[in-house]
Amino acid sequence: MPTDLETLLHLQEKDKAVLSIRRELDALNPEVEALDEALSEVEAELAAATAELEAASTVRKELENKIEGYRLMQERKRAKLEFVKGAKEASALMAELDLARSVMAQEETGWLKSADRVESAELRAANSKTAVEQVGEEQGPSRKDLEARRAECLARMEAATAERDEVRKKVAEPLLRRYERVRGGNAPFSLYELHGDACGHCFTHVPKHIQQQLINRNTIDNCQVCGVMLFVQPAVASE
Repeated sequence: MPTDLETLLHLQEKDKAVLSIRRELDALNPEVEALDEALSEVEAELAAATAELEAASTVRKELENKIEGYRLMQERKRAKLEFVKGAKEASALMAELDLARSVMAQEETGWLKSADRVESAELRAANSKTAVEQVGEEQGPSRKDLEARRAECLARMEAATAERDEVRKKVAEPLLRRYERVRGGNAPFSLYELHGDACGHCFTHVPKHIQQQLINRNTIDNCQVCGVMLFVQPAVASE
C-alpha cells in the first residue's frame, strides 16, 4: 500500500502535469493577441473611414437640403414678381433674388467640395474593408491552427485534471488540507525534498532534529521559513 508521502508525491506529479498543460495554453495567448492586434488595427482604420464617410454624407445631405430650400424660395419670389406692379417692390424682389442666387451658388460650391469628400471617404472605406477581409483571410490558417492546438490542450487538461482528482481522493483529508494550503501560497509546489541540510525551496537551514525526523521516520514536515512540505525520499531515508 502506498505511503502518505508516495500518494502526495503522486498527486504533485499530477499537479505538475496540469500546470504544464496550463502553461502550454498560456503560451498560445501571445500568438492570439498578435493576430488580434493586427486585425484590430485594420478594423480601427475601417471604423474611422466609416465614421468619416458618415460625417461627409451628413454634410452633403445638409447642403442639398439648403440648396433645395433656396431653389424653392427663388421660385416663390419669381412667381411673386409676376404679380408685382410697383417698381419699388419689384426692385426689392429682384435684389432678394440676386442675393438668393449668390448664396445658393456658394452652397453649391460647398456641395461640390462635400461631394469630393464623400467620394474620397467612400474610397477609403472600401480600401479599409478590403484590408480587413484580406487580413482575415491571411490569418485564417493561423487561427485555425491555434484553435486546434487549444482544443488539443484542453482535451489533455480535462484528462489530466480527472487523473489528478482520482489521486486526490486517495489522500487523507488532514494531509490534503496541508498540501492544498501550501499549494495556494507563494511556492510553485507543495512538496520539496530536503537538499542536504536545507529546504529544497528556500534553501534555509533545517534544524538537525527535524532533519532526523524526516530521515528516520519518513515523515513530512513544513519548512519553518517558507512553509513548504519537506520530505526525504524513502530510499534515502532507509540508507
